[in-house]
Amino acid sequence: MLGVWHAQIISIMNINIRKVKKSEYKQTEYLTRETFWNLYQPGCSEHLILHNHRKSKDYVEELDLVLLQGTMIIGHIIAIRAEIVDHNGSTNEALLVGPVSIRQNQQSQGWGTQLINHLIVVAKEMGYSGMLLYGNPDYYRRFGFKNAGDFEITTEDGKNFDAFMALELSKASLNAIKGRFLMNKSIKYSKEELEEFDQKFPQKEKKAPKININA
Repeated sequence: MLGVWHAQIISIMNINIRKVKKSEYKQTEYLTRETFWNLYQPGCSEHLILHNHRKSKDYVEELDLVLLQGTMIIGHIIAIRAEIVDHNGSTNEALLVGPVSIRQNQQSQGWGTQLINHLIVVAKEMGYSGMLLYGNPDYYRRFGFKNAGDFEITTEDGKNFDAFMALELSKASLNAIKGRFLMNKSIKYSKEELEEFDQKFPQKEKKAPKININA
């Protein structure tokens, strides 16, 4: 009953979630840049990471989604294939989520929740076992994400920390997937690559980050 009511509300508000179109790539990169600018570092790199995700062999077209209010894109989310290598050297597949972006004047209205829940549904339907992400634990726990260490999954260098989280997409689906997450190449970039890419966007002032992730 709640699902029907919720769908009616979404319909009334003229909200739609669908796959991104190639013609919208630049627009979503700009949205991502605006969302993350000076948030965790002076400037940001998430728009470059998004750009690189789409060029990667790990790109999944069905998991590159936009949220529209009418004809305006107000949100975006992406997940790409990720590899976890166990102690025997066997590779298992999961998903890496992010970046997740919402227009600044539309934040704190539940649109990020809509996008994440929709992504989880699509990923389940596609048969993926689990998701990984780097994010705010207080936010992502509401979707069922836990510290990746709870599933015996570590970063590439064998570490765990609060922001490194995982989600099972079906019961006990991560039981057989233990080991090290191999960081996707699309996450790695040089300072020169970022500076060159950023020149394609309007100039913005870099300031001290709003959130200190090293605190």
